[in-house]
Amino acid sequence: MKNLTMVVLVKQVPDTKNITGEAMKEDGTVNRSALPAIFNPEDLNALEMALQVKEQYGGTVNVITMGPPSAVDALKEALYRGADRVMLLSDRKFSGSDTLATSFALKQAIISKVSDYDIVFCGRQAIDGDTAQVGPQTAEKLDIPQLTYVTRIEELDDKKIKVKRLIDNGSEIVEADLPALLTVTDSANEPRPFIVKKMLKYRKAASKLDLEKLMPRYPRFENIEALQEHFISKGLFIEVWGIDDINADPEEVGFAGSPTMVKKIESISLTGKGFKEIEPTDEGIKNFVAELIEDHTW
Repeated sequence: MKNLTMVVLVKQVPDTKNITGEAMKEDGTVNRSALPAIFNPEDLNALEMALQVKEQYGGTVNVITMGPPSAVDALKEALYRGADRVMLLSDRKFSGSDTLATSFALKQAIISKVSDYDIVFCGRQAIDGDTAQVGPQTAEKLDIPQLTYVTRIEELDDKKIKVKRLIDNGSEIVEADLPALLTVTDSANEPRPFIVKKMLKYRKAASKLDLEKLMPRYPRFENIEALQEHFISKGLFIEVWGIDDINADPEEVGFAGSPTMVKKIESISLTGKGFKEIEPTDEGIKNFVAELIEDHTW
């Protein structure tokens, strides 16, 4: 069996587990700067599945994310876990992209920078949007099969993949030709921790966006180009691509390529109106149920 070329699409997201009033703006949207940024949880499951395929069948794991320069932190985490190559899509022209525009940019990145791929992995959905649309939309734009809600790879060879996927009433086994895109659930596996040797190596990894700040630390290099070559030779250079690098049409990304519009935002405040104590007896419960039915609450 040939070595497989895999792509993992990941996202750095705000940690939405403990949103408080301080983390909300007046318009009801999340103030991302008030929340710590984390690796989207189910994208970690997707990365773990790709790494397991690499260990069992051989191959390379390419990780792509789209976001601001700070998203290199998520890419470093991917390197710490065993990814072979990481790439950041970062350009002001990507700003405001909805799922449709994001999937277009990701498609362009895959075909222009990876090209001969076998499997694309991504998490089922991101915790900041919960739309579960980017994976399937990317598959559609790549014109490849999509296998969603995947929990396990059952069989894999050069031409086909067979997986177990969740459905409403249980699970099913489905098969598709390669290349294919898989969206992975949080029940698929337990993501591995950082590998110490890789963490020690890649903690100094940097993108071109970082090199200007790093120049004072490397006085022996005359310019950024020379410093960049040094990082490339050490395997510590994180690729950053803009809209022109992936041959993307400006009308297909950012606000121009995003048909989604927010019609209305409301802040909902839940307040209690007191409580009623129910006697823990058969008669007390019977009366309580009768009240619920009468109020059309039941």
